Parts: sequence; structure tokens; C-alpha cells
Amino acid sequence: MVKIAILGTRGIPANYGGFETFAEELSGRLVEKGFFVTVYGRSGYIDKKYDNGYYKGVHIRVLPSIKSKYFDTISHTFLSILNVAAKKYDIILICNAANSIFSLIPRIFSKKVVVNVDGVERRRKKWNILGRLWYLFGEIFSCLFPNAIVTDARVIQDYYLRRYRKKSCFIPYGANISKTDNVGLLKKYNLDKNDFFLYVSRLEPENNAHIVIKAFEKVKTDKKLVIVGDAPYSGDYIKKLKETKDKRIIFTGFIYGEGYKELQGNTYCYIHATEVGGTHPALIEAMGYGNCTIINSTPENLEVIKDCGIIYEKNNVGDLKRKINYAIGNPYIVEKYGMKAMKRIKRYYSWEYVTGEYEKLFSNLIAGKKIK
Repeated sequence: MVKIAILGTRGIPANYGGFETFAEELSGRLVEKGFFVTVYGRSGYIDKKYDNGYYKGVHIRVLPSIKSKYFDTISHTFLSILNVAAKKYDIILICNAANSIFSLIPRIFSKKVVVNVDGVERRRKKWNILGRLWYLFGEIFSCLFPNAIVTDARVIQDYYLRRYRKKSCFIPYGANISKTDNVGLLKKYNLDKNDFFLYVSRLEPENNAHIVIKAFEKVKTDKKLVIVGDAPYSGDYIKKLKETKDKRIIFTGFIYGEGYKELQGNTYCYIHATEVGGTHPALIEAMGYGNCTIINSTPENLEVIKDCGIIYEKNNVGDLKRKINYAIGNPYIVEKYGMKAMKRIKRYYSWEYVTGEYEKLFSNLIAGKKIK
């Protein structure tokens, strides 16, 4: 039995962001294919009752971390690496380029190491100069230490090839094709089906919730705007967001599970405003629910959406307002784009496809084949 350890996330069950959902979806499917998988999680995010237990057949280890904006991730990954290095794992999958410096340790113990680098994280506004330097070195170490690196967007794959002359394996993030009939959360927030726009992201400046709010405030409609998300180190920014006087705008905080499915499955249109990162989980999840999406025109977002949604000029409040009005006035276009989006996800971004690609990568590494 091939043994795999997944490090660098907050752990599963997923209750935070994209990498956590990735770890849960991938690990469970690998177990179904006959792999033994351990996912390392952080205390404070994952209940200690899961430690050394199992969730959906996946072995869980819960270890502490330094609860700090700058040390939470790397301190936990370092402890996880020390825990896993001498154990009999065949593949170590590390999430986040910031953790790539630790990939040298399991290599010393003759283990195969893969790093999923995510996007170009050093461009995020939340990092100071030291944080950006750490991510810069993380990119460099990702090209030096692991056996293979994974990029989840062609744009990021091209970035590593152009900047570092490093080939990477392109494996996208996945999404489910989903529908739900539940309406409990909708009732909680006094929402009706197709009566609201939806925005989902960590509430950090480069994800541009402020632009979405400014644009929506200028739109004359009875529809509402639901803002799903939070962030542990963005208190001032979130406070400013919530100062809006528009009573149509609803903040829910983080929502997972059935409640999240309800919102995605009943929204009129999804707004995606991020400008940093690779393939954004919430975007392809929205498409998987058959939603028309209005997207910020960054290369990464355009790569995902192709001709299956409405595009607004990058970070342009006025153009986003126009595109929201266009969606409101053209429900048949919204329905058409939603159907196209679901078909695109089913073909190119299903979790079954993603898992199969990781399985092939792991098998090739174990067999000693050259990774192209």
C-alpha cells in the first residue's frame, strides 16, 4: 500500500479555505483508490479528537503551531515534517510554496516530495517586506528541493517556466457538480432563490470585496449581495467593509458544508473579484453549481472562465456596476452562461480528474520515471 502524507494545510475536516478543501477532497478519493493517506492539521483549527483517528478513511494528525500571521503556516509545517520524515511514507505532498524550504528534509530520508506552489503569493498586499521575501525564496526552493512541483493554473505554470526555467506539472483545482434543495440558511438571512448575488473569499484587500461592495451600492435593484468569508489578520479591512450603509449587503462570515451549498445552489449570479493566486476554488465551485459568474479580468480568472461568464475590466468599479446591471437585465444570458460553466467544470475540473492526475504523478515518482 502506497503511503502519502499531505502537509501545509490547516487540516480536515475542511473549515477554512481552498487548500483545506483540496486536502479533504483529494485524500478521501485517494483512500478509495487504495492509498493510505495522512493529513496533518493544526490545533485550533482541527479538533484534537481527530488526532491519530480517521475521517472518511483518512488518517489525521493534529499538531500545534505558532498562532501568528507570519509563523502559523511554517511552524506547523516544520513540526509536521519532523514528525513524518523518519516514518514510512512514500510520497510527501506539501501545500504552499512558503513551505518548500522544508522539502529538503524528507529528501534526505529518500522520500519523494511534491510541492503544490499555489499562486504567486508574494504579491498579496497583506505581507510586509519580510513576508514577500520568504515567499520569493519559497518559489526558488520549490524549484530546487522537491522531486516535482504542481501548478494549478497554466498562467502559474508559465510563470515558473519563464522566471525560473522550471517545468511543473499542471493539475487544476477541482470542483463538484452539485445541486441542493435545502433552504435553512436562506431563511436565516431572509433570502429567496435567485434573489441575491454571491461573493465568496477571504476578506483581504487583493480579493477586492471593497470593489464589489462599491459597485453594488450603485446598482438599483431589490436583489441582495451576500458576502461570505472572513480573515484572521484583516480586522481593520473587514471593519471598513462592514461600514457600508447598504442594507442589501449581508455579511455571513465563513460558511461551509450544507449552508455553503445552499448559497451556491440558489444565487442569481456569482461575483469573483480576486486578483492574486492561481485557480480560485470558489470560482470553479460556483461554476460547478451551474452559476453565471461575473469575474475580474485577471489572466488566472480568464483561464478558468473562458467563454462561460461575464467579464469586467480589472478592478474597475464602474464596469463591474455595468456588468451587474447587465446580468440583472438579461436573465436568459445568466442561465445560458450557468449551463456552459457547469459543462466546463465537468469536463476539465472534476475532482475525479484531479485525483487521477495526482495518482499518475505519484505512481511515476515511485517508479522513478522522469516527470515532464
